[in-house]
Amino acid sequence: MYDHALKGIEGRLFQTSKGGLKYFAEFKNGRLEPKMDHLACFSGGMVALGAKGSQDEQKYINIGAEIANTCHQSYDRTASKLGPESFRFHDAGNEAKAMKANEKYYILRPEVIETYFYLWRFTKDKKYRDWGWEAVQALEKHCRTDSGYSGIRDVYNPHPPKDDVQQSFFLAETLKYLYLLFSDDSLLPFDQWVLNTEAHPLPIKGTH
Repeated sequence: MYDHALKGIEGRLFQTSKGGLKYFAEFKNGRLEPKMDHLACFSGGMVALGAKGSQDEQKYINIGAEIANTCHQSYDRTASKLGPESFRFHDAGNEAKAMKANEKYYILRPEVIETYFYLWRFTKDKKYRDWGWEAVQALEKHCRTDSGYSGIRDVYNPHPPKDDVQQSFFLAETLKYLYLLFSDDSLLPFDQWVLNTEAHPLPIKGTH
């Protein structure tokens, strides 16, 4: 089932930009749009998680790593080092960047950190922890307030205005995935626990 699903995704959505970045394009009204949402960045971890037991485990780990890299580029190419709500791939010199004003905000989303966590667990490549720490520093610099954390309105502004909202998923997912990224594998091991789409850990039957 996994291999069948990924074959379809690869054939229809998995794209390479002019600058060499891999991404999952959006399919709308019968055509591809060279764009990814921050929400779609969970897919790097999803592909890597399903790789074990597939027909080509390393291939799918590599695809997950490519998505993780592209999503990291969407963060690294901003002044705040936090990623936009959406980013596009129209121009080789201006890729993985938001093109519209209503795509430039960051509302404390977890999906990029989620993918770093899964790729760290499967590869032990230190860069995923390094990238996670970059995000921590950016959150502390641009989002922390006296009473919590706030989203920001423009990730490309070195002094971005805040939106004065702390989303509930920031505590439930973003901080949880950061904590897990820097924790030992013995905390919520994958052979005993499943994290659902909102990062709630559910025990696998018969392992506890």
